[in-house]
Amino acid sequence: MPKSSSLISLLAAAVTSLSLLPGTALAGSSVDSLERVGTLHVPGVPLAVFDIGYVNQDGVYALADRSNAGLDFFDAATDKYLGRAGGFAGFNKATGTKVAGPNGVVAVGAHEFWASDGDSSVKVVDARTMKVIANIPTHGKERTDEIAYDPRDHLVIAVNNADSPPFVTFISTRTRKVVGRLELPHATDGAEQPLYDPLTKLIYLSIPVVDKVDADGAVAVISPRSHTLVKMLPVQKCMPAGLALGPHDNLLLGCSDDGVDAGFPAHSIVMNARSGKIEADVPVGGSDEVWSDMSDHRYYLAAVANKGGPALGIVDSLHNRMIAAVPTGPRAHSVAVDARNGKVFVPIQADPSMADCTQGCIAVFAPKGD
Repeated sequence: MPKSSSLISLLAAAVTSLSLLPGTALAGSSVDSLERVGTLHVPGVPLAVFDIGYVNQDGVYALADRSNAGLDFFDAATDKYLGRAGGFAGFNKATGTKVAGPNGVVAVGAHEFWASDGDSSVKVVDARTMKVIANIPTHGKERTDEIAYDPRDHLVIAVNNADSPPFVTFISTRTRKVVGRLELPHATDGAEQPLYDPLTKLIYLSIPVVDKVDADGAVAVISPRSHTLVKMLPVQKCMPAGLALGPHDNLLLGCSDDGVDAGFPAHSIVMNARSGKIEADVPVGGSDEVWSDMSDHRYYLAAVANKGGPALGIVDSLHNRMIAAVPTGPRAHSVAVDARNGKVFVPIQADPSMADCTQGCIAVFAPKGD
């Protein structure tokens, strides 16, 4: 990506505190040239309901496609559709999202994707065969939702957000057995994205609402080895959903569309993982999934309820400064990035008014010339 000139850098610094309108960018930033470069079409029924996307180390992009009850796979370099792993719960309008799936997705090693499902389970998919090779129950009543991978302790951390109380399940990636469970009675409106921090060696988990007060949210800090809650890092007027690890051991909290519905601003928060100090408040939000590309020092946010309409939020993660908000499309709440080539994948709900996305699609963004 092109470097900013020193003059432009000074100008950008001078406007750090200003909010940008959707579709605008800081002049001279390295992603000024970000453009939509492709559209991926998903075979099967129209893509109306979907959840998390993930790109693994080999450049395979997987999307939790509830409309087609499976994980869809694409080659992130060529945009070629590779196939689908079926056998998931899918989505039924009568029963809603509490028992829908697939939901959360994470890569484990070179060839496995682990995905949560509506029957309170986590399924292991071999990306080479696109087959479910293991089904691990978490013993809840509702769906298993977001998940994360802890490579140090060989664990997948899965969250049952719709159960009361919500709970976290610890699953060994070696034995594919449940090795622990942690209930979260103070999380009174579910629990969202977990992540593993290799510096602190702890798990962090977005808690939208604490003790039934909408303005009070938190990031739960959890020991993956003792399966215990270490502490709660408070956050106000956010209802955090997406969570990503950035430079300086900071966490990006994607304040959710539920938070916008509750009357809070469409914004995002950068928090230090060790101290809980709020490092920055960024004026793009209403997000579900967020992503950190450490190679390019960028946060990407699927800001579905951003002011002015759904947008792909782009934030300089070194300086916690908003760069741009690029318009996307209906229900665009999922984002994944291939760090090898800078491609950004944003699924969009089927919309008859969008000529290239009448059946639903995945918009692909990338720097110009890449």
